[in-house]
Amino acid sequence: MAGPKQVSEREAHGDVERVLHEMRRTLRVTGLDVTVHTWARFERFLVGMWEAMGPNAETRAFESAADEVRVWAVDAAERLGPPLGAWDAVPLGESQRYQLRGALELYHYLNPKMLVFTSAVQLALRDEPVGTLQPLGSAERIERGAPARMMAMEWVSEPPDDARLRGLFKDIQETVGPPSLPGDFRGLAMWPEYLGAVWTRLKPRMKGEEWARACDALLALSRRLARNLPYEVALSRERVEVLHEDAEVIQRMTVQFEWRLPVLVLAMATLVCDAREVERRLPFPAEARLVPDFVVAGELR
Repeated sequence: MAGPKQVSEREAHGDVERVLHEMRRTLRVTGLDVTVHTWARFERFLVGMWEAMGPNAETRAFESAADEVRVWAVDAAERLGPPLGAWDAVPLGESQRYQLRGALELYHYLNPKMLVFTSAVQLALRDEPVGTLQPLGSAERIERGAPARMMAMEWVSEPPDDARLRGLFKDIQETVGPPSLPGDFRGLAMWPEYLGAVWTRLKPRMKGEEWARACDALLALSRRLARNLPYEVALSRERVEVLHEDAEVIQRMTVQFEWRLPVLVLAMATLVCDAREVERRLPFPAEARLVPDFVVAGELR
């Protein structure tokens, strides 16, 4: 079950620490997913990739692209079948349900962003054009920093002490595919009975042909949206090789993450549709970032 080594924000230092901090603030989240933590193994790639992607990631266009992916996934989840029934199957106190709602909203917000982001990186590594030719700074920016009501990102350690969770993690990993256990399932393992009820109901749905078609459509949508981001993404396989990084390993892992992310986006949309009082389409609307350019430049240094 062990996947490729990841670099956590606690372990990061130097440029990696700076980039992870900037990514978390720009993506407006309280934590980053395993895709980013795995890329962070390759310091020079991480820095170059963020220099290429950062200008797009702070725009309204990128936020809207992620919103479009999320809305599409919610509509698809509603078409794929009735609510799972996991939310009502597990006896949780009101405080636990409040925390669980927060975790669902966090990953429901983050996963679509990571799908569009990873599609853009993957297309660029395939030497395909990504982004349009708008002048830098011409697209609307959004506010930076996680919304005040967003829950902190917490994960169960891997491997977990609990034998049942170890079995669940192994089955989830084998079902959703490589390269490593998704962070959202590790987060939901904070409520192991809920995760067990979810997985028992979700796994059979994930095996269906309609689910596979929906994931293919999500991937196609993400790539289309990535190609139409405001700014050209100056990243390529040749650039990675110039940085003296292992372009083959980085590209292979990025392919795996991109293929898997539609599954995670659709899975979280399914859980959100099953829960009560969770915003399905726009969990954390973003305000415009009305600050002068020199202030923005200062923040990015």
